[in-house]
Amino acid sequence: MKALTIRQPWAGAIAHQMKRVENRSWKLPAKHEGSRILIHAGAQRDRNAIVYGDHLDVYSAIVAIATITGCHFDDGNQVCCSYWAEPGVYHWTLSDVVALPEPVPAKGALGFWTPDEDTVNAALRQDTGVAW
Repeated sequence: MKALTIRQPWAGAIAHQMKRVENRSWKLPAKHEGSRILIHAGAQRDRNAIVYGDHLDVYSAIVAIATITGCHFDDGNQVCCSYWAEPGVYHWTLSDVVALPEPVPAKGALGFWTPDEDTVNAALRQDTGVAW
């Protein structure tokens, strides 16, 4: 199972606030479409982000599990897929997001990365199947 590191508050917004699009400057590799992934809150906060709410102060931990359902480019010429979507970037769409009751500490990496077996198992044990 792969993980994707996302800075806070965005990782928390995916886990707890119905953010179902991840904005990226690069296209989703086709092999990851339809994959179930771990959402990892990075060690640093996005200093330009303004998002309010609970669960946004967890760092260096797996905070959710999600399925990547697709990817498209937003050229900025139309209203796109989500309130959270930014123009001029790729939008990776997410579904079946399950917030973990207890974040699983883990060191992340850029791009997709493979967590160790203990980390994956600790996250999967918390998958309640109740999607946000």
